[in-house]
Amino acid sequence: MQLYLPFEISPLEDRISYTDKVLLVGSCFTEHITDRLAAAKFGVLGNPNGILFNPLSVADSLNGYVEGRRYTSNDLFQLNELWNSWDHHTRFSHIDCGLAVEGINRSQNTAGLFLKDARFIFITLGSAFQYYLKDGGRPVANNHRAPGQLFEKRLLTIEVIVLALKDAIENMRSVNPRLQVIFTISPVRHLRDGVVDNNRSKARLIEAVHVLCNELPEVNYFPAYEILIDVLRDYRFYDIDFVHPNFLATGIVWEYFVKACLAPACAEPMARVMELVTSAAHRPRFPDTASHKRFLAAQYEKACQLEAAYPFLDCSKEKAYFGTGL
Repeated sequence: MQLYLPFEISPLEDRISYTDKVLLVGSCFTEHITDRLAAAKFGVLGNPNGILFNPLSVADSLNGYVEGRRYTSNDLFQLNELWNSWDHHTRFSHIDCGLAVEGINRSQNTAGLFLKDARFIFITLGSAFQYYLKDGGRPVANNHRAPGQLFEKRLLTIEVIVLALKDAIENMRSVNPRLQVIFTISPVRHLRDGVVDNNRSKARLIEAVHVLCNELPEVNYFPAYEILIDVLRDYRFYDIDFVHPNFLATGIVWEYFVKACLAPACAEPMARVMELVTSAAHRPRFPDTASHKRFLAAQYEKACQLEAAYPFLDCSKEKAYFGTGL
């Protein structure tokens, strides 16, 4: 029985290999892809500014990495006993201003260095709605639960989105000409905007990205949004909030991503990595038994063999775990 629409995605001409570094930025859907790539031991850096939803904030964050932007206490504001940045997610907020600045700049520095060596950047756009501070007109990436009357909400035009992202791509490629860009649109619905305005927002993002794909040969598109909305098309693939894709859905999207975006040569090492990682996650009821010690010894040997076969893989974490009980 066929339960959903068959959907073939043409593989990217230039696909991700294990020796490539991948920078991932954007909405919470970016976190799913980052986590799966990291679990498979790809060289990734995910969301150095934290989760970002709108294209202006994404573009500004990327420009900041290129410029080597540094933040000071003057760039932060205090709200609800925390020091926050309008450019960063609340994961960087802190009760101590100095520590907040330190964490932000450490992440900025890491992202700037990583970007220069990255082969791919994966960008997930979530919403075309942009919030601006009424006082000064500054665009913000996160409202940090500040009172709504502080902001003005605008739906960005396709032209503004294209210009911002195109400038950011050109800036990144000025320091890293090899960089390839993969865009996707988050399938997460922004129902606070309303169903109609959410669809208007997603439509503008989709059109803007396809304009970039047509104009820039280094820009590609991965249709995560279409897989959820047009292929799966069923609330059984969503979480209890009917907004976020559930584990089954993200797993299906990941399978499409592997086929379209990862080089075929990744398949064999990735299967061996995931087997090893799964074994390392196992917690025995009786760790002192001889059978468990044999299991640990066998897995430790597999980790050593994997590193020998693929020197670019780092299995030190798994070796440390398996070696502890020997």
